[in-house]
Amino acid sequence: MNSLNPKKLLNSKWTSSHPQHKEKHFLVREVEYDENGLVVLCLMEAVMTKREFEIDWRDLKNQTHWRIGWQ
Repeated sequence: MNSLNPKKLLNSKWTSSHPQHKEKHFLVREVEYDENGLVVLCLMEAVMTKREFEIDWRDLKNQTHWRIGWQ
């Protein structure tokens, strides 16, 4: 499991273990927190295509789908 601090998500880099549509490398573009400091929105962007999508930030902890950094 990837260790992950939700406060350090913004601008973090990720590699998909199962690339689709030639999208392998991603960047966390936006993170929103509620008044209690909990993550309510995590927006990822594909580096090559600039396609954006929302993701549950806890999904990034799953090493079978995501790896930290660009590899």
